[in-house]
Amino acid sequence: MHISEGFLSPSALAAGWAIAGAGVAWGLKKMDSDRIVRVSMASSVFFLASLINVKLGPSSTHLSLIGPIGLILGWTSFPAIFTALLLQAVLFQFGGLLVLGANTASMATPAVLAYLVFGAATRSRNLRLASVASFAAGFLAVMTSALLVGLWLALSDPDMMLTAKTIFAVHVPLAVVEGVTTLFMTMFLRRAFPDMLKGVDRL
Repeated sequence: MHISEGFLSPSALAAGWAIAGAGVAWGLKKMDSDRIVRVSMASSVFFLASLINVKLGPSSTHLSLIGPIGLILGWTSFPAIFTALLLQAVLFQFGGLLVLGANTASMATPAVLAYLVFGAATRSRNLRLASVASFAAGFLAVMTSALLVGLWLALSDPDMMLTAKTIFAVHVPLAVVEGVTTLFMTMFLRRAFPDMLKGVDRL
């Protein structure tokens, strides 16, 4: 869901950097030395998962895993995703440097929301509740990200409203895939590495 350079207005670019800057600063404040490896690992996973981009006009679609990243990292999703997007912009020209703030806000904000809304439920002893919450975290994280991308574009140019709606619609199948992926990843972590999920309580 990278937004390409040249499509956002100066005000949208400024708003994106304001949100991203605040999120990264708060995430770094919440990060301690014990979390650096976890954040680095999640950043690498996001970097690799989103390397395969399918162009959608001024944006693109790709696997992101922002749902499980949010469940594992909480607020530190912001510095993890920012770092991955920065490297992608510099190394592969995905998105760009000017739109880096908006792209970070579009992907890290839903990750944090997944943690805040569904984090506790995914660790519930009620397996059915945990499963539903895990799927919802992955699905809604992607749809929220697509909605934010559409809003950036529509606010920058009202003529791009149709493009924004198209971007939102085509992300529904991807959101289903991400929801299922998040479900399986969360169930695996509950069994094999429960501390990966329990650890977010200290964020």
